[in-house]
Amino acid sequence: MDPLLPVILLSLILGAIISFLIFGNYFRKQKSEVESLAKGEPVNDAISKKPSKPTASKKSQFKHHSHASDKEQNKKHHPLDLNTLKGHGDSVGGLSFSSDGKNLVTAGNHPTAVAFLEDDSSIVVATQNLLGSSIYMYAEEHAKPSSESKQQAKLPLPEIKWEHHKIHDKNAILNIFGANARYGSADGSTVIASCSEEILTPPQCMFSATEIKLWHGKSGKLLGTVDTNQLKNHMASLSPNGRFMAAAAFTADVKIWEIIYSKDGFVKEVNKAMQLKGHKSAVTCLCFTANSDQIITASKDGTLKVWNINVRYHMDEDPKILRGFPIPLHDSKGATLHYVHLSLSPDGKILAATHGSTLQWLCSETGKVLDIAENAHDGDITWITWAPKALPVGNSKSFILGSSGVDKKVKLWLAPFISSS
Repeated sequence: MDPLLPVILLSLILGAIISFLIFGNYFRKQKSEVESLAKGEPVNDAISKKPSKPTASKKSQFKHHSHASDKEQNKKHHPLDLNTLKGHGDSVGGLSFSSDGKNLVTAGNHPTAVAFLEDDSSIVVATQNLLGSSIYMYAEEHAKPSSESKQQAKLPLPEIKWEHHKIHDKNAILNIFGANARYGSADGSTVIASCSEEILTPPQCMFSATEIKLWHGKSGKLLGTVDTNQLKNHMASLSPNGRFMAAAAFTADVKIWEIIYSKDGFVKEVNKAMQLKGHKSAVTCLCFTANSDQIITASKDGTLKVWNINVRYHMDEDPKILRGFPIPLHDSKGATLHYVHLSLSPDGKILAATHGSTLQWLCSETGKVLDIAENAHDGDITWITWAPKALPVGNSKSFILGSSGVDKKVKLWLAPFISSS
């Protein structure tokens, strides 16, 4: 059968710091370390039907990963569940797709977050321990010429190219987010935002626990530091073009900064640009659209809002709310639950959202629920992200969503069907 998806899972144990990383070229050449994704029915057969909750009698649309247990294979199989990737020995804190979507890097245990750089072979990893948070940049070392045959030559291990420790003092890193800067005079280099979270209470905590730092991916240079001054951060994100940085925090307002680039393409400064005012309670998560002109926010007030940020804020023009809708997720008593993670598909049509172990797919235009996986993971979902491009699945192509969880697993999901009517 045809391969279902050309994503390759690759693992590397790096002492006690990095428990599980993915490097495409290194393990791709070592067949014993490569795990191919499941094979199954063509995507057009699997998602051409209207979405519905799986039933016990419904046959599995796709095969589970080769080393999944019989017990897991007998579980109800969600029709969008493409594959489960294993290998971590502890909670998986983050994942990132390469720019072509064909490689995936994941981080677990002490590593808490990870992001690819622009060359798709280097990664930035955030870690956390009792001494504080650190970030590392790993890159593959080019193999030196050898007289040995290609079959006998040893492949080089990735090396640490730069590292910074206690970057937010003893505070934890909530998440890191990377973007290839292409706005204005930016040169396409990846910039990385690291968002801090307080783990110590005053007077033990000497520095602000609500700061966000901006880093140059390749060099590791600190480009700027901002403070949300909102008591508690929930997450930070960068616009895909590297122009804006936004934070979801304790208050109902979302602060946005603009990253200014000099003529040589390097970051010159980071300036406060605008605020999104309209929610009535804390904003828990947000995401940008692919064109960087809009932001989607989710709040504890039970609503989602879509904002136009392509405004002349220098002339005091405020961002506009384009549309809003209620969060369609409730507990057993009917109370609205808040979202923890949001991720918008590359075509802008599908909004993925999570709360606890529940994963929902919504129509970004109407807020209508397209599908739901109530137990997407055996425990809380820690991160979600879409592959940046549609990938071959059977005889067609589909956008793929990746999710990680405290259950030590990474899962891949097909995009749900959207009716054209």
